[in-house]
Amino acid sequence: MSTLKTNTLTGTTSAGSIVVTGEGGSTTTNLQQGLIKSWVNFDGRGNMTPRDSFNVSGIVDNGTGTYTVSFNNDFSNANYATSFAAGDYSGTEDAGINQYIHTFATGSVTMLTFHYSNGGVVDVTALTSQQSGDLA
Repeated sequence: MSTLKTNTLTGTTSAGSIVVTGEGGSTTTNLQQGLIKSWVNFDGRGNMTPRDSFNVSGIVDNGTGTYTVSFNNDFSNANYATSFAAGDYSGTEDAGINQYIHTFATGSVTMLTFHYSNGGVVDVTALTSQQSGDLA
């Protein structure tokens, strides 16, 4: 067994691009494209301080059930992919929570959380979001 230690990986044809061959050797993945570029976990009823995060400069509470997550490093365009999950672990929102992405921007994403049963916006205790795409 060998150990490889390095601080920098550089592609041979493009400095920022390394292709990884998948299982079975039939597919390849661009390592740069396959990385999560931003993620956050925070309490939507708290002071908007992330529990933990990567490439997140801040969170704004835009009002009940509406949050904007801003990135340290912007995306090259607003066509990046994002996934978002919300839940309420305080026991007060037992009807279920739905969520959707409201606005994509190169430097931020705005998310909404609402009751599954009545559609009303609601603050929740657990929100997570992650983004993939090209950084500017």
